[in-house]
Amino acid sequence: MTLVKAGMVVLDCTEPEELAEFYRGLLDGERTAASANLVEVRGADGVRLAFRRDINATPPSWPRPENSLQLHLDFLVHDLDEAERRVVSLGGRPIETRTTTGPQEHRAYADPAGHSFTLRLLPRTAPKQG
Repeated sequence: MTLVKAGMVVLDCTEPEELAEFYRGLLDGERTAASANLVEVRGADGVRLAFRRDINATPPSWPRPENSLQLHLDFLVHDLDEAERRVVSLGGRPIETRTTTGPQEHRAYADPAGHSFTLRLLPRTAPKQG
């Protein structure tokens, strides 16, 4: 029997209901619990996130050094362009951290409360040979 089970990632923010709605939409999930200061969301694939009210929460400033990266989430996607459209439609914003040419395998964003996250392209698997 496992002594410790993985729980969930909890993000501090000033408006947990709004942030939970952003991630619920992004993950095609559902709201699983809520209280005055905490809202939980379970994504369609089982990812669990919670959002805790902290009236003094300060958004991270990453990639700037002051109040830098506090937490980073990676979400795996099949189509970066489609996933980006969803992020933006839900209130997220792209974070330009570098300029590159050619295809990218990941893109950085901030959620409506300022937490950074990355959409990362799922690795392509080669077709079976033979």
